[in-house]
Amino acid sequence: MSEGYGVHDVQRLLRLSRSTIRSLVDAGFVTPSRGERGAWRFSFQDLIVLRTAQALVEAKVPARRITRSMRELKKRLPDEMPLSGLAIGAVADRVVVREGGARWQAESGQYVLEFEADPSSGAPRVIERTRERDPQSWFEEATALEAVDADGAIRAYEQAIAADPSFVDARINLGRFLHDRGDLVRAERVYRAAAAVSDDAVLLYNLGVLLDDQHRGGEALAAYEAAVASDPDLADAHYNLGLLYESLGRAQDAIRHMARYRVLAKQ
Repeated sequence: MSEGYGVHDVQRLLRLSRSTIRSLVDAGFVTPSRGERGAWRFSFQDLIVLRTAQALVEAKVPARRITRSMRELKKRLPDEMPLSGLAIGAVADRVVVREGGARWQAESGQYVLEFEADPSSGAPRVIERTRERDPQSWFEEATALEAVDADGAIRAYEQAIAADPSFVDARINLGRFLHDRGDLVRAERVYRAAAAVSDDAVLLYNLGVLLDDQHRGGEALAAYEAAVASDPDLADAHYNLGLLYESLGRAQDAIRHMARYRVLAKQ
């Protein structure tokens, strides 16, 4: 079975352009493995890191600055420190890293002061206000906590969903995280609830993988078919459908999906 996420999956899940993904890979921000035919395969940790890049894009930080800042950040960190364990955000148009109680600019390494003098009164004023706990902020906290505090990450994802029940990305990440931790019953519950409000292809594909891992072939088949109905270009779903149909002795269906997978894998 195909493991990890392809470029198309990353585009769909994180809404990053192919060129942005490539520039972040070229900068060494993430190092995807190579799958069949040399196609990039991203791990779940890679998605966490790329999600940070998406947040910076949404904060209107210029793409060149994101790439440059990530390249410099990589140089400043020891190899054993995972980028996904850091809180990375934007202050104005600067990429800022929060590490413990300190904050510093990724591009220059300079520390950012929490207060600066108000020129009109001489009194200190906060230059970065505490963010309101909107769904996105809960989501970002959850992705940052995954590597260091699993229970905290789960709670943060649940808070994001409670704040916005239509926040499908939070449901997808929570389901995948629970699946990776072996909590299959709870993961399925999350996916099923999400499927009731969304036909997102990645969500349905992940549900299929969960069911497939439990050897529930008929249900997995239905989930994968729903995924390709939602997104006919979801290569991994075609691949897994090909394997399932082959195991069921439905050679014609298996060949059809494998042929479609090979076409998409070349793109």
